[in-house]
Amino acid sequence: MTHWENILPTYPWPLVSNIMTPRHSTTLTPFGGCLADMATTRADLLQGTLDLLILKTLALEPMHGWGVSKRIRQMSSGVLEVNQGSLYPAFYRLRDRGLIESRSATSDEGRSIKVYSLTRKGSAALEVQREGWRVFAGAVEEILATG
Repeated sequence: MTHWENILPTYPWPLVSNIMTPRHSTTLTPFGGCLADMATTRADLLQGTLDLLILKTLALEPMHGWGVSKRIRQMSSGVLEVNQGSLYPAFYRLRDRGLIESRSATSDEGRSIKVYSLTRKGSAALEVQREGWRVFAGAVEEILATG
C-alpha cells in the first residue's frame, strides 16, 4: 500500500449515501422515466465528496460543526446543505484517519462545543483529493458533452 492509499478513498468513490442535498435538484427515476419535482427531490452525493468539502472548509480556518455546515452552504451559494446526521459521522471518520483533530471550546453563548481543524496529513489529503475530484469531474463532463 502506498502512502497516498492511507490517506485517500478509491477514485471514483464507490460509496453513495444521502449525505448532502442540492436544494433545487432533479432525479431521473429509473423505472417509469418521469422527472421528479425539482424543489423536493434529494439527490445522493458521494461520501468522498463530503469528506473533500469538510477538508476544504477546515483548510480556511478551524471551526465547530455547525460552522462547517453553514460555510459549505455559503460557499455553494446555498446549493448544498449538509445534513447534521451525516456531518458528525464524517468528522469521526476523518478524525480516525488522522486528517482532522478536535478540541473542546466554549461558544459565545457559553455552551461546550468541539472545534475541528485540519492536520498536516489532512492538508496533504486535501490536495490529492482535490486533484482526484478534478479528474473525476472532468471525466463526467466529457461523458455529458459526448454526442
